[in-house]
Amino acid sequence: MALMITEECINCDVCEPECPNDAIYMGEHIYEIDPLKCTECVGHFDEPQCMQVCPVSCIPVHPDFVESPATLLQKFEQLQAQAQKI
Repeated sequence: MALMITEECINCDVCEPECPNDAIYMGEHIYEIDPLKCTECVGHFDEPQCMQVCPVSCIPVHPDFVESPATLLQKFEQLQAQAQKI
């Protein structure tokens, strides 16, 4: 499952630097999460770091990107392989 940031976001800037996959970026009005890069921190941490630091709890699971832990781990491995090529 990828995560998403809802309209309740207050743009406090604490989530973006916590993302180990650089999936969080400033959108037009609020921060957004790239579902193709979000692994819910699988491969890095036991829990999603953005959810841990968000002061308004506005980061739920994205309903359009439901993925199993195995799929998230596979995405993590692919992202790591791509990063090593750069």
